Amino acid sequence: MGDSRSWTAAPAAAERARSVPAAAWSCAITAEGGREEFVGAHTVTEDGRVLVSVPEDSALLATAIFAPRGEPSAVLEFADVAPVPVRHRIRARLWTAGSFTPEGDRLAFRPTRIVLRESSGAVVVGLDEFAAAAPDPLGLAEAHLLTHLADCHADAVERLTRLVDPGSLHGAVRVQPLAVDRHGLTLRIERARTHGDVRLPFHTPADDVAQLTERMHVLLGQAAAAACPRALQRQRTDRDR
Repeated sequence: MGDSRSWTAAPAAAERARSVPAAAWSCAITAEGGREEFVGAHTVTEDGRVLVSVPEDSALLATAIFAPRGEPSAVLEFADVAPVPVRHRIRARLWTAGSFTPEGDRLAFRPTRIVLRESSGAVVVGLDEFAAAAPDPLGLAEAHLLTHLADCHADAVERLTRLVDPGSLHGAVRVQPLAVDRHGLTLRIERARTHGDVRLPFHTPADDVAQLTERMHVLLGQAAAAACPRALQRQRTDRDR
């Protein structure tokens, strides 16, 4: 079970659902012709349609062309994988059921049902909400941002744990940055046999990397301020002994 904070700011389910395929490198497609994995073959349009480049010899191509119009003919699956090595690296999965239609040299997928599963459980995302939502603006930069934070600024990650309730850190053996989006940063707290996630929300959303840098500086400033009372308490304890 993950750790939580009631005041955490987080993206809505529709935004998360749009962000997963927008940042994913691959997708799995299940149709009557079987299941196929496609790497670097899909793009997502502004209205949420998925366009897939399919080889001419793919069984999926024939399935899409000859499927009855308007009937669901395939299921697309996307995995959201943490870029930093942590336990249980799959942060979310997105399944969309729907049908393909040829569009130029690609297949256009129109969803009829969308399900997002995260550690908190699964939720059905409304089609209108999905189409109206926008993917997280930091999604394509997230992998670089998190690996840089983990590899080059471990001291900053340690300072950020000062914003975490001490009870959530009990038994911790490692803390890693798990995710970042326009609303906040999530830390993965690993213990000997379990793990939990704690979210550190930004004071206001970040819409680009420059704004993210400012939001991170604010969090680090809050962490420095949070450390002062603890240090003072330790000094008082040592003096009273």
